[in-house]
Amino acid sequence: MIGVFDSGIGGLTVVRALKHHLPDYDILYFGDTARTPYGTKSPETVIQYAIEDAEMLLQKGAQMLVVACNTASSVATVTLKERLDVPILEVISPAVKMAVSDSKRTCVGIIGTRATVNSGVYEDKIKAVRPDMKVYGQPCPLLVPLVEEGWLEKGETRKIVKKYLHPLKLKQIDILILGCTHYPLLKKIIQAKIGKRVKVIDSSEALSDSVTDFLRRNPHVDSRLGKTGTRQFYVSDVTEQFQRIAKTILKTTVTLEHIRL
Repeated sequence: MIGVFDSGIGGLTVVRALKHHLPDYDILYFGDTARTPYGTKSPETVIQYAIEDAEMLLQKGAQMLVVACNTASSVATVTLKERLDVPILEVISPAVKMAVSDSKRTCVGIIGTRATVNSGVYEDKIKAVRPDMKVYGQPCPLLVPLVEEGWLEKGETRKIVKKYLHPLKLKQIDILILGCTHYPLLKKIIQAKIGKRVKVIDSSEALSDSVTDFLRRNPHVDSRLGKTGTRQFYVSDVTEQFQRIAKTILKTTVTLEHIRL
């Protein structure tokens, strides 16, 4: 079983992508809705939350972990890999790989939570491969709460997205990484506000491609995973908004099981 966790609903975009690429694989999802957003928390708190999330999924039967939260990926991946003896894939490296592979583009914008942007992890990884690239980060702290609230088409959301993207437009970026798995739910608005010439990289799709490639290269892991198409969804707080948006993302009604950490 593939275990996926996120601070809230955003990781369901990763589940959606995994369902498309790996339709037969069993998936166990945990959204920490009671403690979202992670992006406003200290690194120490995020690391503790990530450990608790991961250990819960392992107790429920996950044999590999996918960290769908950019904030947790940026500050907790090293600790998770040190503590846990299972394959762990994070969301940042696949998006970076996709960005640096486009040799014609040289100016990258990153939007994410404050914690993700302030960590500098995207810039460090990009510069390690493409020193010629210019990288600009833009924290967007209001976007996760707006998505969690279901304000995907509100005029207020469009105005906030435009305001956040304005500094990056002035930098004339030609690639924009959606550095949070909540943001693909706003992708149409983001693309419209940043402009058609900018290549928008969906981190959830990039991560799904990375998981698929990892399993192809590691048949000993792949052989241990269940392939009955089972999907289980756990949350730390059941909300009406989560149920509604989950149905919008996955195109089906999901049964949420409440679990206390």
